Parts: sequence; C-alpha cells; structure tokens
Amino acid sequence: MSLQRPGTRDAIRPLGGILEHIEFAGVHSGDAAMVLPPHTLSKRSSTPSADYTHAMAKELKVIGLMNVQYAVKGETVYVLEVNPRASRTVPFVSKAIGKPLAQMAAKVMAGKTLKQLGFTGEIWPKYWAVKESVFPFNRFHGQDILLSPEMRSTGEVMDSTPTSAPPTQVADGRKLSPAPVRPRVYQRQ
Repeated sequence: MSLQRPGTRDAIRPLGGILEHIEFAGVHSGDAAMVLPPHTLSKRSSTPSADYTHAMAKELKVIGLMNVQYAVKGETVYVLEVNPRASRTVPFVSKAIGKPLAQMAAKVMAGKTLKQLGFTGEIWPKYWAVKESVFPFNRFHGQDILLSPEMRSTGEVMDSTPTSAPPTQVADGRKLSPAPVRPRVYQRQ
C-alpha cells in the first residue's frame, strides 16, 4: 500500500504497510488471513516489493493510496494486481499502525505533503496485527468451503495484541478462553 505524491519536491514515499497473506496466492484478499508486519519477510527482503511499488506508482502517476498484491516464490517477486486506489485493507492497516491513511491520502490529493502530515517513514509495529475473515458456512449448510478467487467472507476480525489466537477463534465461532490481558479486537460486518 503506497501513500505518495509523485512529481513534487516531496521525496518521502513511505508504504502504509506490508501485509502478508497466510493463504497461498489465488485466494481472494478479502478471504485471506493477513498479518502485519510480515511474519516470514524481513524489512530487508521486503525492499524489492517496495521499490516495485514506488516505480509503479510513479509510472501510473498515483497521488494518494495504491494497493499492490505480490506473490513471492524463492527470490522471485510476481505482481498479481495493482489497484491505484484505496482497498478494504486500508482500515486494517490504519488501525495496526495508528495512522489514518485514507484521511492522509485525501489531504495529499488536495496538495499537502507527507512531511506536512508527519508521515515520513514506514511504521513496523512491535506487535502482530492479524486480520481473519468471518465466513457464513455455519449458516449456509452445503456451501463449498474451499477458498478461491471468489470472495465468500461476510466480515473480518482484527487482533492487535501480542498473540494471534483471538481473531481466528472469533472468526470460526469458538469462545475466547482464556481472554487476553488487554484485548483490542475490532469487528466489521
């Protein structure tokens, strides 16, 4: 997710966040469990994706938010899709990093610089932020439960505590036990 204003003296181009999908490529991003920061990619190994994102944003003349989905196999990075707009992951990333990305993007589109907005570098939280999808399979018996490019989820849960258990438990209907010390779970449906 890129937030930038190319073509200005503002050379600051931080990424809003790099989410890692838990599922394999091909599962709709709305159905994928995601974690921020990435759990198998280091900051250093994320550099090629960031460079590609900045190059595409510049070429597409994107001002504001842009969503890019990559697949990584070994050392090879594949671009799956580029959306020069905000996506459903923006609220999740905003909550995870504590920055209102959509609001900041609107201000950038209106002429503000990222430096003026105080967003001058990537934020890598010191905790795991996990998004899990909620599926209606327990209400619609007989439905195919295999995840695919077709989105099937009807909501999402988020956990930003040091443990990643609550969102998956909430998403599949289990009770949270024992409860985290200071849970911060958000649910959107």
